[in-house]
Amino acid sequence: MDIFPQIKIQINEHLYLKDPASSELGRNILKGSIELIDSIGFDSFNFKKLAKVIGTTESSVYRYFESKSKLLLYLTNWYWGCIATRILFENQNIEDPEIRLKKAIHILTTIPPPQNQSIVNNEGLLKFIVINESAKVFFTKDIDEINRDGVFSVLKLLVEHVAQIILEINKNYPYSNMLVSNMIEGSNRQHFFAAHLPRLTNTNHEEDVVESFYTDLIFKAIKND
Repeated sequence: MDIFPQIKIQINEHLYLKDPASSELGRNILKGSIELIDSIGFDSFNFKKLAKVIGTTESSVYRYFESKSKLLLYLTNWYWGCIATRILFENQNIEDPEIRLKKAIHILTTIPPPQNQSIVNNEGLLKFIVINESAKVFFTKDIDEINRDGVFSVLKLLVEHVAQIILEINKNYPYSNMLVSNMIEGSNRQHFFAAHLPRLTNTNHEEDVVESFYTDLIFKAIKND
């Protein structure tokens, strides 16, 4: 199944040498890299292994991406673009900010089932890569240079958009951006703990505990301020 976006997601041009959306090989690089990173992990992933999987040469992959770190940044930006699109789409024509905030929390904290993957097919696989690997795009000595290139602009806009919904509910709440970024990163860590270190979190097979926790936490924080 093709996992390339059903709609066009704009990706920062500093992340690629040649737009992978522009060719079949580029799209195969994206599809193959997602599947391979999910299978063996980012640390074991390299372009030589990717080229073998998708039936091309290592040099061909390097024509699109200068490093595997840039490729991971591309994939995470692609994911956040999809999430932003889903939030905007599902909240259109909804006036009640509390309903819009609950929808945003749901989209940001859950792992989408296959039938709800409206922006990219196999969005869940991308979510797992973000959960397991996205910290590697932040905790690097080059973070300031990467940031100056505007690579994190999609994530920043996403945080600010949800933070504005919080301020519609409580205009005096002083930590809206902090609360949203904490939810995004924290929910990823809780899903990771549930999969690998379950005693560090809470699990319940009958409900998504991560979504319930952050819904409870955020609304108590902004309503009790």
